Amino acid sequence: MLSSVSHFFSAFGATVVVPIMILIIALFLKVKPKTAIMSALYAGVGLTGFSWIIGEFTPVVTKIIHQMVNNVGIKLPVVDIGWQAGSLASFNSSVGLAFFVFGLIAEFILFAVGITKVFMPSNLWNNFGFMIWGTLAYYATHNFWLAIGLSFFMLLYTLELAEIQADRWSSYYQIENTTVCAVQNIVQTVPAILLDPLWNMLGFNKVHLTPKTFQRKFGVFGQPTTLGAILGLLISILGNLNRLTSYHAWGQIFQFAVQLAAVMTIFPLVTDVFAKAFKPLAKSIDQQRKAGSQQLQTDDSVNDRKRWFLAVDDGVGYGESATIISGIILIPIMVVIAFILPGNRTLPVVDLIALPFMVESIVAITNGNILKVIANGIVWFSIGLYCSSWLAPIYTGAISHYGAAIPAGIILVTSFNLMARPLNTLVFAAFISQNPLWIGLCILVYLLLLFCLRRYRSQIWRYLNRMADKNTINPSKE
Repeated sequence: MLSSVSHFFSAFGATVVVPIMILIIALFLKVKPKTAIMSALYAGVGLTGFSWIIGEFTPVVTKIIHQMVNNVGIKLPVVDIGWQAGSLASFNSSVGLAFFVFGLIAEFILFAVGITKVFMPSNLWNNFGFMIWGTLAYYATHNFWLAIGLSFFMLLYTLELAEIQADRWSSYYQIENTTVCAVQNIVQTVPAILLDPLWNMLGFNKVHLTPKTFQRKFGVFGQPTTLGAILGLLISILGNLNRLTSYHAWGQIFQFAVQLAAVMTIFPLVTDVFAKAFKPLAKSIDQQRKAGSQQLQTDDSVNDRKRWFLAVDDGVGYGESATIISGIILIPIMVVIAFILPGNRTLPVVDLIALPFMVESIVAITNGNILKVIANGIVWFSIGLYCSSWLAPIYTGAISHYGAAIPAGIILVTSFNLMARPLNTLVFAAFISQNPLWIGLCILVYLLLLFCLRRYRSQIWRYLNRMADKNTINPSKE
């Protein structure tokens, strides 16, 4: 059965399976058949567009990063080869496939009984994020049930974090009743909340470094397309510092500037298409919520305890201006940090293009304050470099064992997007220790947070909205 699931998903891929799931969910939500079919097609078109753009742009960025690395001359033993190898290994392992099947059933049950208000099956593609951690745990311990337990536990706290930031995410990205729920990206909710008071003490909330500010103050030079060209020039110059007298170098510099400007221009258009897949579903959810409210005139979405959310792919937010700008700025920053961080062994390369995905929750919680996004990213992803360094031998062994190819000449590999995750690594370490005390402590923290979320959800959301409002410009002070 499990091998059949693997063959089915390999044959059809996310661009077919996800639209089918969207179609089923849309019809279940009583969306008109014509609209449901278009939602499914938009999902497939959007995913295909993301795949094409990132597929074409990743080798270009990777080449520039390798040139930056060669210019510095520092060699790091753990090389980021991208998340794709981890995904392949997940679908080739018995633990991964078991979770893909039974985890999907669990997601329906968790939603049906009210443990979570996030409907996860609509984003089933990102289940590989849970599957890879279970695969690593099984490789490290040879304990099937512990590995499955780890994947399920990660699903539980991922759903918890997704619901905590759900109101902010749906409000910022302007698709009501939706949220992102990928285990590799949702954990950024933690530093975004915990570090915000520190950034406010330092005055970051008063800087108002947002796309709207750029456009208002700098005009044409504040447009995403122009910013992409400027960032492209800076990044490619860093990759060509040792050959700036060569016209070939300047050819690459200007080409990369245009290519990055194209990504900054085209990606939002693809994002808009992808978002069309979920807007009819979100609208239907909102209509049903309001129809079931007995206090429609006084009740609002924040206070509505019956409100639930549809999990959507992170691609919905990738092309938003603050998100893609912050992610692109972090690319050279993380390369430099990787070199100067004492004890770090990881070189982020291929997954750097995923940085906009990785900062979405931070962007939503900080209301698009780019300075805060970058500050949070520096702190969290720097710790993440240590995590991926520690995990490298296990990750390399696991993906090699389960059929992923490792490039010639590289001894240890990682995925910056999947493995540079402090919270996930901490939970993984607790589980593979097989110590009931550490595993029990993880479960206890989850249950306490779940109790607070179920009892104080509206208060948590209002607090996050107040945090976000501190980053908003008061027109009277302009």
